[in-house]
Amino acid sequence: MKAHAIPPLPARPKLSVVVPVFNERNTATNALDAITAKRIEGWDIEFIIVESNSTDGTRDIVKKYAQLPHVKLILEERPRGKGHAVRNGFGYATGDVFLIQDADLEYDLADYEKVLAPIQAGTHTFVLGSRHGNSLFIRKFDEQVFHAFLLNAGHWFFTGLVDISLGLTLRDPFTMYKVFRRECLEGLTFESNRFDFDWELLIKLVRKGHKPIEVPIKYTSRSFKEGKKVSMFRDPPNWLWAWAKYRFQRL
Repeated sequence: MKAHAIPPLPARPKLSVVVPVFNERNTATNALDAITAKRIEGWDIEFIIVESNSTDGTRDIVKKYAQLPHVKLILEERPRGKGHAVRNGFGYATGDVFLIQDADLEYDLADYEKVLAPIQAGTHTFVLGSRHGNSLFIRKFDEQVFHAFLLNAGHWFFTGLVDISLGLTLRDPFTMYKVFRRECLEGLTFESNRFDFDWELLIKLVRKGHKPIEVPIKYTSRSFKEGKKVSMFRDPPNWLWAWAKYRFQRL
């Protein structure tokens, strides 16, 4: 794995925030109001909102943000998964740095400055917002304790798999807050459509030489009853396949 010389960012860099949205009627307004109002001193920001033809009325909510000058709204014809929406958003992003942001209320927008700091300082090209804090357990569902246990156990199993196979010591490789410089994507193509895109993106960036640094962030997990979309049966086999495929195939 080769080291990369990191060129300086422009005097006033631009951040592209890619926001995939699907069936988030209960949180879309509050989340998108906060997201599109976010400002960072010394940065320009654009928001690329990708709506995947929701079935619960979310699209009508999202359309209201198209009039904002710093928002690009992409309306997909059909839902093909979060990974597809994020990949689609990358194609419209013009920033020096990319950040992935869900349209729910699990993550704290006040952490943007934290996760951007290593990139702005020029020490790293790739940053992960770690959800652990001081706890070993990310998810705590008051009404679905067993589901939370399974997700936490699965998280550590898959984290160990990634760390051992890539020579890393990460605690939260699957966080949504993946922040990286535009040039990290140069020469790479992506194909994953669901949550296996997290694996594809991480593995390919690491194999290209962009070793991430983890920065602690605030995180409030939501349960399946509150709208979590990960499938406990469908997604884990996809993650194993994604690991095997992207860890060993030629870049």
